[in-house]
Amino acid sequence: MKTEMLAMILAGGQGTRLGKLTKNIAKPAVPFGGRYRIIDFTLSNCANSGIRNVGVVTQYQPLTLNSHIGNGASWGLDRINSGVTILQPYSSSEGSKWFEGTAHAIYQNIDYIDEMDPQYVLILSGDHIYKMDYEEMLETHKQNNASLSVAVIEVPMDEASRFGIMNTDENDRIIEFEEKPEQPKNNLASMGIYIFNWGRLRNVLMNSYTKDGQMIDFGKHVIPSYLDSGENVYAYRFQGYWKDVGTIDSLWEANMEFIEPEMDLDIRDKSWRVYSKNPISPPHFLTETGSVNDSLISDGCYIAGAIEHSILSEDVQIKSGSEVSDSVIMSGATIGKNVRIHRAIIGENAIIGDNAVIDGSEEIEVVGYSEVIGVSVDEN
Repeated sequence: MKTEMLAMILAGGQGTRLGKLTKNIAKPAVPFGGRYRIIDFTLSNCANSGIRNVGVVTQYQPLTLNSHIGNGASWGLDRINSGVTILQPYSSSEGSKWFEGTAHAIYQNIDYIDEMDPQYVLILSGDHIYKMDYEEMLETHKQNNASLSVAVIEVPMDEASRFGIMNTDENDRIIEFEEKPEQPKNNLASMGIYIFNWGRLRNVLMNSYTKDGQMIDFGKHVIPSYLDSGENVYAYRFQGYWKDVGTIDSLWEANMEFIEPEMDLDIRDKSWRVYSKNPISPPHFLTETGSVNDSLISDGCYIAGAIEHSILSEDVQIKSGSEVSDSVIMSGATIGKNVRIHRAIIGENAIIGDNAVIDGSEEIEVVGYSEVIGVSVDEN
């Protein structure tokens, strides 16, 4: 099967920085925006970009993620000569071999990639929130006669030391890569999105694992190797919203920004839909309707309290006298009477008892999935 560009979504990270929210599920499977999971954005980008063959590399707690993705039908990726393939850690006579890094994950799936026979391989992360046309990036890659293209975005200079920084010439050819530099020379941060010419990348990985196995990670090993060998490596500048939601703060921030209709993430934009497994309509924007102000509310919610600038997923119950502001309430959560919740993420099926106060004014508060707060054994 000949494929021009195959997408490989790396979705195996444990996501320890998300704490309770990734205790039992992979980071890309964490709910987002009231009706979605984080990986829906990357999969939707593939569908909207005309990419029909997608490999999803999983590892940590993959059951929920695998069930959610299925065969890709929810994203229109289940057509003839196209589809989504779930790729789990390779098993050998020595037992399961977990992926040691991003490049190692691709190396372990060389047989699958060879079967698809792509000219280009698009490497993606499953835990970023953004809308991006990968076809435009591919066209730029071709125009530059590049061996590798790295998507970059300008970040605030005072935050640049948190990212891999690409130093370029006047034509956006990358001449130097700095991994989280203390004193960055510019603010072009890698988004962890790469287009490789597959033939060249395959040779690099095969040679490495035949000799020393040092090509473990794209950022730390492969990109520096390409630069050292004089490959044509170019930056592709992305103009739009993008956020790595690998921390509690960034996940909360992205959810709050998702409410704003003027953001590039606006789910009402029919020209670039965000798809998900759930066939029901996405959450509704409600502004000053009864006790609901400027929020995203999903179907099946029971609201008797006051909601302001928050996201409520399906089947959430909020009883009388309660106030929820600047918070994310995931599906099936029950909020009792006279509860105060501010700047918090409440996990799926959590139960918050009457009169409880969850205040994240200083640090975002998190209640885990099915966690019970403020309810005694007798009450329960």
